[in-house]
Amino acid sequence: MKILRRVKMAAGRDFWSHVFDSDGSGQHRVTRPVLAFGLYAFVIWLIDYMTPADISLGLQVAPYEFAGAILGSLLVLRTNSGLERWWEGRKLWGSITNESRNLGILVLANGPPDPGWRREILGWIAAFGHVCRRRLRSQRNLIELVDLIGPEDTATISRAEHMPTAVSLRIAELLREARDRGVFDPFAYLRAEEQRSLLIDYIGGCERILKTPLATAYVVLIRRFIVLFLLTLPSALLRRVEWLTPFVTMLVAYPILALDYIADDLQHPFSTRTINHLPLNDITTTIEANLLALVPEPPPGADGQADPRLTGAQSAS
Repeated sequence: MKILRRVKMAAGRDFWSHVFDSDGSGQHRVTRPVLAFGLYAFVIWLIDYMTPADISLGLQVAPYEFAGAILGSLLVLRTNSGLERWWEGRKLWGSITNESRNLGILVLANGPPDPGWRREILGWIAAFGHVCRRRLRSQRNLIELVDLIGPEDTATISRAEHMPTAVSLRIAELLREARDRGVFDPFAYLRAEEQRSLLIDYIGGCERILKTPLATAYVVLIRRFIVLFLLTLPSALLRRVEWLTPFVTMLVAYPILALDYIADDLQHPFSTRTINHLPLNDITTTIEANLLALVPEPPPGADGQADPRLTGAQSAS
């Protein structure tokens, strides 16, 4: 599986491969601001160097020790809040995966033996994960659903206001049709409905993360503090490191700006525009493969006999 291969590759990488990895660190996003602060520090040092000795641009370093501690605490809080959102999103998708598998097993174990009905409902259950992924990424291209539910139903779902709800409704209709014809155990039907409802709860949790970013005022406060700290830092370094002031400023600016970027990146776990987004493509492909593997393909030349009690359910699809 792709996810397992990625985990093994990440676990097998050595120390230096992580040190020089620029793709997963967001280094390209912070390089320019770090260089800008370094250039600014060089200008401050140059002005101080050309200024008479009795005039100094230097400041006491003590206040920056306290300011650095406060800034570090704020960055930790912001990073933790972003990581919490990312991890909650991953747990919700783990729940979608598990409930999809459980629902598929339940309908096969307690539903009608008709191969057509089984393939249809498993296709709709597998489609749920795909439409959830598309929903969270504001996409309407459902090409992966054509083989699962057919082109007509795919077009209908793509026009729905809330695609996961439309798919869930079709699953509920298939379950009810089988129950009404007496080919689905009533107690198992109630359990299946409960699991189907949980799927809607999980996508609702993902949408809550999507539509509730970290408070803007909090982000503005931290970034203003970062800029103010880095703009005044060179003055505190002039008498300590002298000509190394630009390099030390960049050394301090890099982790601060990188942490700010990572925290912002983790707030959007579903967007493909971020580096550390959740592997939703791999997750939904895994769900589909697991579900469709539960129903073996009929042998060549075999005549599949449909359950006459499900003729209505077949034609409704």
